[in-house]
Amino acid sequence: MPVCNEAKTIEVAVKRVLGVAYPVDFELVIVDDGSGDGTADVLAAIADARVRVISHDRNRGKGAAIRTAAEAASGDYMIICDADLEYAPEEIPGLLAPVIAGEAEIVYGTRTFGSHSSFSFWYVMGNKFVTTFANVMFNSYISDLETCFKLMPLELYRRLDIRSAGFGMEAEATGKLLRMGHRPYEVPVSYHARGREQGKKITAWDGIEALWIITRTRMARRRIAAVAK
Repeated sequence: MPVCNEAKTIEVAVKRVLGVAYPVDFELVIVDDGSGDGTADVLAAIADARVRVISHDRNRGKGAAIRTAAEAASGDYMIICDADLEYAPEEIPGLLAPVIAGEAEIVYGTRTFGSHSSFSFWYVMGNKFVTTFANVMFNSYISDLETCFKLMPLELYRRLDIRSAGFGMEAEATGKLLRMGHRPYEVPVSYHARGREQGKKITAWDGIEALWIITRTRMARRRIAAVAK
C-alpha cells in the first residue's frame, strides 16, 4: 500500500484491508512516501503483527513506493491497494479466487465507470484511450490498463523491474506483462473516484507519459528480436 498525505483516509483504509476474510494468510506492507500531513503519526499508532510500515525520507512517487514494498514483502503473491478508498479491499478475495482455482496467475480488477463513480469524462476517456493504445501495440484485449488492483506472483513483479517512479508504473507493468506474453485474467470491481478536493493526484500528463512508456516498452521488444537475429 503506497501512501502519500492520506491522513484523512489511511486509518479507515488499513482497518478495511485488515478486516477482510481472506482465504489465505497475508501481510500488509505500507510505504509512507514522504508524507507531511500527519500520515506518519497515524501509521505509527497501528499495532498489528500483520502490518509492516516503511518510510521514504522524501516523496519518490507511487512506482518507487511499490518497488520498496515489493522488495520487503515475503508472500507468494502481491496486490496493490491504494490508501484513498477508491477501491474496495473487500473485493480482493474475488481476485484471489481464479488463482486458487488454478485458472489464472495474474488477475486485474477491471473497473466499470459510471456517472456516480468516475472522476470526470476526460479521465475515463483518457483511461480508455491508453488501454486501447496498449491493446493495439501488443495485439491484446484488456479492459483497464490503469487499474490499481493488479494481483500477480511477487517474484514475477520483481522480475518486471519497474523503473517508472510515478503513476507510469501502471503502464510499464502492463506493457512488460503483455510483452512477455502474459494475458491478465480480468474480474470486475467497483470503483469510487475522488475529486481534486479529496486529493486526486493523477493528471493528463500521466496519460501522456503512459503512452510513451507503452511505446518504449513495445519497441524494446523489437530491439531484442533484432539483436537475437
